[in-house]
Amino acid sequence: MSYSPRLKKQYREEIVPTLTEKFGYKTIMRVPKLEKIVISQGLGDAVADKKIVDNAIADVSRIAGQRAVATISKKDVSNFKLRKGMPIGTKVTLRGDKMYDFLDRFISVALPRTRDFRGINPKGFDGRGNFNLGVKEHIIFPEIDIDKVSKILGMDITFVTSAESDEEGRALLDAFGFPFIKK
Repeated sequence: MSYSPRLKKQYREEIVPTLTEKFGYKTIMRVPKLEKIVISQGLGDAVADKKIVDNAIADVSRIAGQRAVATISKKDVSNFKLRKGMPIGTKVTLRGDKMYDFLDRFISVALPRTRDFRGINPKGFDGRGNFNLGVKEHIIFPEIDIDKVSKILGMDITFVTSAESDEEGRALLDAFGFPFIKK
């Protein structure tokens, strides 16, 4: 038997029937699903030191389990001493099994390690069912060795869903076990 991530199995067996019943979908193909997770970092200090980008790419790749790419500037900004084509960040897009594996590690391991964690603020929805979340410290992930980190960096994580509204997107992420702050 081949490997299937825990949350992928949970989505098929528990979440789809629950959301179908809750929202009254006529077919299971209308049930919202997690399409991709995008992890990105903006590195303003990369203008002065090129090693920061290389270290950030290595860290994000370790966290995601997939190679991250450097994002480059699109135009010159003289106030920041920024030139077109300079690397100023990193990003990685996760889909399929790696996406579900990352989501599982994020919810069950990384979030509880966050300092003063009280839950996720549900205001990060964009109106179309996608959720954006900022993480202040990348050292909450167990893949990062704190002793080898030269600088603590933040990151943005975007959960892209096929949901048509924020209510459906929140119901999907709630079903996956997101610890949203209750109102």
